[in-house]
Amino acid sequence: MNEQNLGLMHFWEAGDAVTHSVAYVLLAMSVLSWYFILSKAWSAWRLRKGARAALDRFWAARSIDEAIATLRAADPEQVFAPLAERAWQAASMQPESSLAASIDRSELVTRTLRQEINGISSRLESGLTFLASVGSTAPFVGLFGTVWGIYHALLSISSSGQVMIDRVAGPVGEALIMTAAGLAVAIPAVLAYNAFNRVNRVTLAELDGFAHDLLGLVTTGSRVREGGGDALRAHPEPSAAPRAVGH
Repeated sequence: MNEQNLGLMHFWEAGDAVTHSVAYVLLAMSVLSWYFILSKAWSAWRLRKGARAALDRFWAARSIDEAIATLRAADPEQVFAPLAERAWQAASMQPESSLAASIDRSELVTRTLRQEINGISSRLESGLTFLASVGSTAPFVGLFGTVWGIYHALLSISSSGQVMIDRVAGPVGEALIMTAAGLAVAIPAVLAYNAFNRVNRVTLAELDGFAHDLLGLVTTGSRVREGGGDALRAHPEPSAAPRAVGH
């Protein structure tokens, strides 16, 4: 086996259906991973770029309708604007003929805010499970391709009846390409997963604080500045949330 016979093309041509299938699986993982990475990076950049300015414009407005309209225009990812809209709708409800008639207005707003935050959180986390799965499985998929390639290389060497260093090093080196491909797919997915998790933690913390202020605005008519925004999540029962917000 001469030097010209070694390389990626020789490895591909010498591979069987299993080797080709592993390569296609890694390719599909890579394409989908980069789709999620690029799309979520674009969304995260737009979100973080305008989040603080959007909230500042909201509180600088002269009326709640103007504040919601301003926030909707300044929030391209529609993360903060739906929270304000749902809170105002819940505060303006007339529940005389519904089950909500027995619920205090602050409790109704708290429940609405919690549900909206859960929905936004699910939307922000979409695609992260796939990135985590790719980051944890791609190296093993590549390793499987390597083991399979080495197995066939050793079978080919044993059938030839000659054990020479070039007959061993060439096929084994080509088979190791699959391990490198698995790592090349997994590393960007893991890094992106960690980065997006951090962005989501910061965004959800701001959402909690914004929901805390909204609850004070629609129930007391003023923005509550003291206390932690985690009160909406810390208490699963709606009746406990208004008491926690007052801390």
